[in-house]
This record gives sequence, C-alpha cells and structure tokens, in this order.
Amino acid sequence: MTISVGDTLPEATLIAMGDSGPAEVSVKDLTAGRKVVIFAVPGAFTPTCHSAHVPSFIRSMDALKAKGVDEVVCVSVNDAFVMKTWGEATGATEAGITMLSDGAGDLTGKLGLSFDAPAIGLMGRSKRYAMMVEDGVVKVYHPETGKGCEISGGEAMVEAL
Repeated sequence: MTISVGDTLPEATLIAMGDSGPAEVSVKDLTAGRKVVIFAVPGAFTPTCHSAHVPSFIRSMDALKAKGVDEVVCVSVNDAFVMKTWGEATGATEAGITMLSDGAGDLTGKLGLSFDAPAIGLMGRSKRYAMMVEDGVVKVYHPETGKGCEISGGEAMVEAL
C-alpha cells in the first residue's frame, strides 16, 4: 500500500550526520506538532535529483517558510555521509534543507515507495515524491509520474500550500 493524503506517517528511523557523527532521527519526533515538507529522491548526485529536484527546493525555501513550513527535509536511500556531502555540494544545507539518510530503506519501504532499476545500479531506492505533513499526517502528497520533477518539485509544493 502506498501512502496517501490523510494517512499518518509510519514510524521509521532516518539518519542525520551531526557534529558528533551519525545520529538517529525518528520520523514521529521530526513531524510531531510541526509542518514539515519531505521530498525524496532516487539517489544523491543522480542527474535529475542533483540538477533539478534539490535546486527547486533551494529556490522555494523562502516561499515555503512564508507559508508556515517549519522544516524542509530531503530523504534518499543513501548513507548519511553521502547525504551530508551532497547537501554541501548542492547548497541545500546552506539553504536550510535537512538532508536525511534512509540508508536501509526503512521509511521508503513502509511508505510503499521503493523501486529497483538494476540496469542503472539502483536497488531498493525511493520513488520521487514530495509531501507536506502536519503533526505526522500527510496533507499534500505529490508522487512524481514522469522522469522529471515537475509534480514533486519545490515550486509545485509552494503552489499546493
């Protein structure tokens, strides 16, 4: 079953790279009492993710904050070390986007959004999507249907809010 509007996010553990190394982040704690935009990508440094999806949220940060969003989170089935480096390389970290690892695909699997693309070396990855969650409940859900990020991009989320 795939997550949809009105559903409560399942509990899962993501990993952030903190000053002292990797640190667990509970999805429940991340979203409790807060308005959070979560967007997921198939892989750090992959073409569309790197050159279009993350930049769309960097461009949209001020508008999302103006609409009451407390935090914008990028999730990928990559390790926390890669997510930290990718956030620095793209400017996402500097823009205020929280880069979280779903390295074991815990959240991705529970959302019903995992996929495999063995021809290009992607196994157990996340489908591309964006959602806005209030107090753990999905209020806006934008699953990407094409090869780009028009539906799941930052500008589309701003428009939906």
